[in-house]
Amino acid sequence: MNLKGRNFLKLLDYTPEEITYLIDLAEDLKNKKKQGISHDSLKGKNIVLIFEKTSTRTRCSFEVAAHDLGMHVTYLDPSASQIGKKESIADTARVLGRMFDGIEYRGYGQEIVEELAQCAGIPVWNGLTNEFHPTQMLADMLTIREHKGRLAGLKFVYMGDARYNMGNSLMVTCAKLGMRFVACTSPKYFPDEKLVDECRTIAAQTGASILLTEDVETAVKDADVIYTDVWVSMGEPGEIWEERLRDLMPYQVNESVMTRAREDAIFMHCLPAFHDLKTGIGRSVYEKFGYKELEVTDKVFESAQSVVFDEAENRMHTIKAVMLATLG
Repeated sequence: MNLKGRNFLKLLDYTPEEITYLIDLAEDLKNKKKQGISHDSLKGKNIVLIFEKTSTRTRCSFEVAAHDLGMHVTYLDPSASQIGKKESIADTARVLGRMFDGIEYRGYGQEIVEELAQCAGIPVWNGLTNEFHPTQMLADMLTIREHKGRLAGLKFVYMGDARYNMGNSLMVTCAKLGMRFVACTSPKYFPDEKLVDECRTIAAQTGASILLTEDVETAVKDADVIYTDVWVSMGEPGEIWEERLRDLMPYQVNESVMTRAREDAIFMHCLPAFHDLKTGIGRSVYEKFGYKELEVTDKVFESAQSVVFDEAENRMHTIKAVMLATLG
């Protein structure tokens, strides 16, 4: 399958066969790395990573993957890039497109990464926007397949705030790959209706299904995968935290939730997770609101059912597959 020159902006742009190909390629590259087999076929290429929002996993995944493939990396943190400030997105894209072979963008609106891709003339990869997080999706699907042996037909439950990049992207990906997607949350946190309708149209062709429910019992019964994410983005005001915690605490992933899922269900989280008081944010929330655990309890996070660190590792293998497929 030839994906050379393609952008990787959202999985709505990719067919089920193309998504599966990237997961297969990631699995192959992971095996090569574990066996110490060199795969530096992109020697001499250069990529730039634009991070308007910082991230441990995304930056490390792109840098290690690029180095394994033989490439050189330039990292631009929020203070180092003039994108959209002193220089327009289009002009930035045209400059970087003359110097680099690929661009990663992690930041704000999806329209930014789309404009970069339109103007750069080289592959652009979405490391996260407000609306979509496609590299995380490949890592999640590889992880599920490693533990479950398949994807099609599995019941996948996302609990929490399903309105933004993770809820959107997981719903799209499950629809594309024939999975039974459930968003379990208060109706005010359901995904956008237009995207839900688009996913249901896709699901009708792939054998998938889309369910939005506020009933935890219905959602988690016979679930194969339980997934959650942080409830509040860093920097949001205190009143947002108070509202979000009040609304979403009924959808915390705890032992009761996992007990009602399948016996062999796995727990997933894209990290970082607030499951104890070992972080500054965690301690601050406890002092203000009295919660020692937020979206997931420590017992579930540290349980044998938790595959969160397999998932984190797979970010690197799947990002490597995306770069190799689009640049190779």
